[in-house]
Amino acid sequence: MNIVIIGKGNVATNLDYAFRKKGVACQMVSSREGLDQLPAANVYIYSVKDEALAEVVAQVQGKEKSLHLHTSGTMPITVFGADKPHAGIFYPFQTFSKARLIEDFSTVPVFFEARGIDDISAVYSLALTITSHVYEASQQDRERLHVAGVFTNNFTNLMYTMAAELLKSTHIPFSALLPLIDETAAKIHSMAPRDAQTGPARRGDENVMSHHMQLLSEEQREIYRLLSEAIKKR
Repeated sequence: MNIVIIGKGNVATNLDYAFRKKGVACQMVSSREGLDQLPAANVYIYSVKDEALAEVVAQVQGKEKSLHLHTSGTMPITVFGADKPHAGIFYPFQTFSKARLIEDFSTVPVFFEARGIDDISAVYSLALTITSHVYEASQQDRERLHVAGVFTNNFTNLMYTMAAELLKSTHIPFSALLPLIDETAAKIHSMAPRDAQTGPARRGDENVMSHHMQLLSEEQREIYRLLSEAIKKR
């Protein structure tokens, strides 16, 4: 098995690291140059921005016998044309950073799709080399999963950023929030998220919420109001 990963971003770097740790021959190449002279490989994994994917795929020619996969959670399999009959999607569902490589990739879910039975088997086997959590998922399901991931990770991280900004004017370090963050995350391993919800909006404590609003900037007040209303409705 020989893999070429096209792209050198966060996802590409972590996939390269995961495959290499399992002894799989793997190399990353730039998506910006040299695509007409790619090294031979059994599998080409395209890990680039969604808006660049179609253009990058089109530049890779003469690899009809290889398996072509992209890592996007939202782009369809049809981005691969007839010149790439063996194609699919290899979507690892995790937050990735170059500065913090995933050491234990076996816990990372990989959602996949492929065109034919043989390719389905090939993608499934490929995923099993680095993780024990492998799921076949349709385009519609992956799109919903991707949005769910944005709420779970990206929006949550924005809340951490805003919390850190609020504490800048105090002598309290952000690290004081870490036990709260950890316990909140731990609870939903055994409770439904709705049941784990606490706080003034859940209690309907209007006095506390009104006082909080006085401490916030206009942008912060609007976000606080929208999120509090959403909590009340649930």
